[in-house]
Order: sequence, then structure tokens, then C-alpha cells
Amino acid sequence: MSPAGQAARDRADKPVRDPHAAALAAARPDARRRTTQIFFASTLYGVATLAAALDADRFGPADRRVLLIANNAATPETTPSVDTMPGFERLRGRFDDVLSWNEAISPFHPGAWSPRGDDLPLWQRYLRLAWNLGDDNVELAVESIQVHPALALAQIFTGAPVDVYADGLMSYGPTRNKIDPLVGTRVRRLLHLDLVPGLKPMLLTEFGVEPEIVPTDIFLKVLGELADGEGESGTLDALPQVDAPALLLGQYLSALNILTAEEEEDLHARMLRGAAALGHTRVVFKPHPTAPARWSRQLEKEAARLGVELTVLDSPVLAEVLYQRMRPALVVGCFSTALLTASAFYDLPVARIGTETLLERLKPYENSNRIPVTLVDALLPELGDREAVTGSRREPDMAALSGLVRAVGFAMQPKIYPSLRPATERYLAAHLNDRNWRYFKKRRLTALALPGGIPVQLAFIPRNAAVRKVARRARSIKRAALG
Repeated sequence: MSPAGQAARDRADKPVRDPHAAALAAARPDARRRTTQIFFASTLYGVATLAAALDADRFGPADRRVLLIANNAATPETTPSVDTMPGFERLRGRFDDVLSWNEAISPFHPGAWSPRGDDLPLWQRYLRLAWNLGDDNVELAVESIQVHPALALAQIFTGAPVDVYADGLMSYGPTRNKIDPLVGTRVRRLLHLDLVPGLKPMLLTEFGVEPEIVPTDIFLKVLGELADGEGESGTLDALPQVDAPALLLGQYLSALNILTAEEEEDLHARMLRGAAALGHTRVVFKPHPTAPARWSRQLEKEAARLGVELTVLDSPVLAEVLYQRMRPALVVGCFSTALLTASAFYDLPVARIGTETLLERLKPYENSNRIPVTLVDALLPELGDREAVTGSRREPDMAALSGLVRAVGFAMQPKIYPSLRPATERYLAAHLNDRNWRYFKKRRLTALALPGGIPVQLAFIPRNAAVRKVARRARSIKRAALG
């Protein structure tokens, strides 16, 4: 046989390499291959949480540890990335490399892009090449796995084990979306901060995922490193050095379409007036990094009218860094996670404002902010209640709080947590009163046939035009009689 013919026969005998099979094979754990852990973060708070988990040996050994940064801002090009923020270099040493998700998927936006199912093997091959992963065993640690970009990363690295870490109050609520079992069943555990001691997170429990606490003392040490970094950078030089001031936390709720811009400006003014009414003459305002500058100017005018010395921070700094640097006399906010870190981790006086309005405004009912707002409203004193704010702190009834959270969680996601129906019915039958009604909606309870809803035999009334007409006539007669 000629050399050319022999070569053709050899090519025919050689098996064709299926790219899909190759990608799947690369994802399968193999003790002979290196292990690379990829830690995904979009906030400095998240990086601090990961650093604390690493310091506490919550992750197994690895040959390489990669921090993957995502900038999820609406316009990432004009918003500082996590790795450029003051204090980041203090945490950088925990990782061998720092990579950018934005660069990897450019020109797509991290929060809006998701890979097509047929393209997953191609994306995995591309990322393994771009990030020098070779055929390493990959392990993932991600935040907010219910949504992109974390979900996209978990989908691309098919078969890789996943750890989810939670750096906020949302971990106590239900999973916001139904997750593909191909992703959900790979989640090994939920790492979270003990923001509400004694309360067990609901997140991912539909997959039997167990929560694991990141030790508070180690997390505080990491935050101490950030505070030292801020001191070296000089970004906090403007802070008052005499008398502990009150600290106001802005959240930019109008960007979430929860409040209008005017309502949010008024909310900040109410924070300032409430702090002044409690006797605080020195106030520090920490605006959201992407909030309009004009809001701060309006607050400055209000402070001048009230005779309050106001300092507005113009650099992106964690609230926890401020707690360590200035030990505020009072922390005021709406439903920020930082309110619970102030109370649970730093034993600082805290007060909430605006939560009742938000509970009414949040739409749809399954809005993932509902549990954070519920927890802050249930646990913390209202700013206008001087006795509650200045008095001794009361220990919450954890059994009642747990029942409330699970009842709200079931009402939010009944299809994901059907097993919670009996407990929810018992809770509503026993605890639905004037104080707790704010956490539920009659229409929602009716749709789910839960206690507090309209009885089935009367459910037709809101839709009956004749009944509505009679009701309007009756109200008109009543008003006329009272007038």
C-alpha cells in the first residue's frame, strides 16, 4: 500500500474527538489533575466574606485560587471595579490571580448575558484557554446563583462542584427563581454571615443545601484590614474626630423602581430630621456610590436649616469600615444589610425608617428584597420611636421570627417550597394581627387559599360590577350623612 493510502487508512481508524465529550471529560474530577478554585465576586463586601471563609479554612486545599471579579453596574465603563476600590489590596494576597468576567465576555453585560445551551462546551474551552486552566479540576464559589452572571459561570463549568456564599439578608429568604436541577444539585453548601443569630437561611433548601456560618470574629478581623487600608489611603480624613456622629446609610432605591427620586430624597431628609430630633448635631451621610450628587446637596441644605454639622462621604467605602473607624452613636437606614452588621457584629444603636412604605410598594410580591425589608422591620426600632431607639435592646422571639420568615417565604415562592404550606397556615391562623398584616397581601393570601384571604365562596365579589356599584353608592350615602 502506498504511503498516501496508509495515511488515509490511519485517519479513518482514528476516533473523532467530540468537542462536547471533551469538555465534559475536562469537568470530571480527577485526582491526578490540579485543582483550581474560582471565587466569583461583584462587591468588596463579597470579597471580604470570601477572605474570611478562606482564613477560617472553610475551603479545601487547591493548587490555584482565582478571584473572578464582575462589575454589574448599569454602566460598568464609568463605575469603579471592585479591584480598584480602597482596601482591596489588603485582601488580594488570599488569591493567586485576579481575573475580570467583564473582559472575558466583552462586549456583553454581565447581568444581561447568558450562554446558549449548545455553546456551553465552547465557552468552557475558551475560558480554560483564556484563564490557563488546562484540564484542571474546577471548583466554584459564587454569589447569587439564581441569576447571572453567577448562574452563567455555573452552567459553563458543567459538573463542577459549587459552593454558594451569601453576604446579605437575602440568604434568609427563598430562592428567587426556580434553578435548573443540573445546577442546583451541584451546590454543596451555603456559606453565610450570622447576621440574625438563631435564624436558619431558606436559600437553596429545596435542594437540601445546608448552611454554614462564616465565623464572625474572623470576618471582623478581615474588615479591620480594610479599615487600616482606608486609613492609609486618606479617604476618611473628612470624618469628624470629636464626638461620635450619627451615620445615615443611602441605598439608591429609586434605581430599583421602589421609590421615585423625589421620595428617596425625602427619605434621606427624614433620616436627618429624625437623627436631629434625637439630639445628634454631627451627622455623616454615606450615599450609594451610584446615587446622583444632587441628593447630597439637598441634604446639605436641610442640615443647614436644622443647624446640624453634616459630612458627606464622596468615596466608595464599606459601612463596616466606618463602624470601626468612628464608632457612630447611631446608624440609620432603610433596609440595608449594614444595619444588621452594625447591630449584631458591632453592638451599635440602630434605627430604621421607611420599611412600612417599602413593604407596601414592593412588586411583585415575590420581590427578593421582601425578606430583607421584613427582617429589618421586625427586628429594629423605628427612628421616630425615641424610647425604642434609645432604650435597652430587646431580644427577639426567634420562634416567632422564624415562623414569620417562612410564612412570607412560602407566600413568595409556593411552588418551590410546597412543604411549608402547613406551617404557614398555622402561623397565619395564630399570628395574623394588625402588626403582622403589613408583611402579607390579602390578594396573595386569597390566591393561595391561606388564612387571611377572602373565603372562596366570596371571592367573586371584587370582580362583580353590580356589587361594586352598590358599595360605592353606600359609601357615598355614608359620606353625605356624616357631612
